[in-house]
Amino acid sequence: MSVRREKIEAMLADEPDDNFLRYSLAMELDKEGDHDASLTKLDELTRDQPPYVPAFFMAGQQLARLSRVEEARKVLRDGIEAAREQDNFHAAGEMSEFLASLGELG
Repeated sequence: MSVRREKIEAMLADEPDDNFLRYSLAMELDKEGDHDASLTKLDELTRDQPPYVPAFFMAGQQLARLSRVEEARKVLRDGIEAAREQDNFHAAGEMSEFLASLGELG
């Protein structure tokens, strides 16, 4: 376990609902190669109300790296919709571009 992960987990103990800390933990888990745990944390963020839009993009990128392209496409399409609902057109555009790079316009 990385020192960074330990610090994030300690901060999360004090602030368990902090979306950025939860997202940071998911990213650390990805770096450590614990993809299942990372994707679970990202999925939890996408199910929040409102969903945490960056989690969709990172999950899509991680799934694509793991050659789980169909899953990546679905996450990205869901993320584009969530971003648009939150008027986050920049994020929607970035996810649309990444989705297109996977061979589907979404």
